[in-house]
Amino acid sequence: MEDEQSELSLSETYKLINGNRHIIFGKYEMGKLLGQGTFAKVYHGRNLGNSESVAIKVINKDQVKKEGMMEQITREISVMRLVRHPNVVEIKEVMATKKKIFFIMEYVRGGELFAKIARGKLKEDVARNYFQQLISAVDYCHSRGVSHRDLKPENLLLDENGNLKISDFGLSALPEHLRNDGLLHTRCGTPAYVAPEVLRKKGYDGAKADIWSCGVILYALLAGFLPFQDENVMKMYRKVFKAEFEFPPWFSGESRRLISKLLVADPERRISIPGIMRIPWFCKGFTGPIGFSIQENSGDDVKEPTLVKSKSTPPFYNAFEFITSMSSGFDLSSLFEETRKSGSLFTSKCSASSIMGKLESLAKKLNFRIVCSKEYTLKMQGVSEGRKGKLSVKAEVFEVAPEVAVVEFSKSSGDTLEYRKFCDEDVRPALKDIVWSWQGEDNFCQK
Repeated sequence: MEDEQSELSLSETYKLINGNRHIIFGKYEMGKLLGQGTFAKVYHGRNLGNSESVAIKVINKDQVKKEGMMEQITREISVMRLVRHPNVVEIKEVMATKKKIFFIMEYVRGGELFAKIARGKLKEDVARNYFQQLISAVDYCHSRGVSHRDLKPENLLLDENGNLKISDFGLSALPEHLRNDGLLHTRCGTPAYVAPEVLRKKGYDGAKADIWSCGVILYALLAGFLPFQDENVMKMYRKVFKAEFEFPPWFSGESRRLISKLLVADPERRISIPGIMRIPWFCKGFTGPIGFSIQENSGDDVKEPTLVKSKSTPPFYNAFEFITSMSSGFDLSSLFEETRKSGSLFTSKCSASSIMGKLESLAKKLNFRIVCSKEYTLKMQGVSEGRKGKLSVKAEVFEVAPEVAVVEFSKSSGDTLEYRKFCDEDVRPALKDIVWSWQGEDNFCQK
């Protein structure tokens, strides 16, 4: 926890209580270290509000920036908020300071599925249950346009009830990562589980590659070892390219037939997930859970705090959006609402009602017509014609804490250059007496 303690003097984010309790953002208590990687440490944590156990993944921004891994981190956040499913590790909240990013995630107590396989083969009914949950989750990910690309037992966790949870979406891909040919081209994954087409340089379908990995996992569950094994890596790859493997004698005929359809070298001939779900062996006792996504919600990025507009109080601005958008050098705000890409943002210590009054005065001073002023939203329109018609601007006031508000401007219509000039030359000077910090300024979070 040494790195975390170094930030105590810089921000109220951390509070050290009684010398041994680390409280972050006033919401979570950080406990023992569960594990660590190159860029992140994972701690056990506790939600102070409801005593729920959580896993807290702490990522060092400077390290990921230095190694050029920012895209991977932002991708993981974007994907995990998109694929909410009972068999995917849930991301509950994402928060950040200038130096750290905190993933608040579901705490999965049962360890890795790999540990079970390491002890030997599983009974067929048990293996089938895990495989059914895996396919259900992968199918949902694919329906959201997400390819995992690193499915393996080490990335499959088990909860206290023995339910499987997919984790680690750092290598996953979204539709925007496809090239003009509609395929992915980045060779990634773990050699023993990677599909043969991924190893080639001609591009591949991420969903079909995931299905191959699922086939390797099913084989390992039933066998207790991997289908493509060799001390010589090149020999192992040759086996993968040819889909050359043997079944142990204890495999049932039905499981052999399914695996033979999964581990097909030609991705065009490989079975699809709908095909898998029609196989009698797979269907035994299967009741697929219904996944859910928050992508379409009107601003909710995590379960708490929610962004809910109220007639009596300004809406609550999500803490991660607030901190990342105000911190220079690592702006992740575009992941959370597309309309914020062209916005201008500042914080204020004034009350929401006084800010609204100031915004109305600004509109009158600039000779803008107030189109709408209600529920802490002000819409105003210029009277003169610009390059693309009249400039229309929306200003919204969000509450971060009782003593801190965020004000966000966004262009509704008109020319972008005229909007930027409006923000820089008109808004900033006129509101300087109520502004605490503008987006990207380095004095944010300093005492």
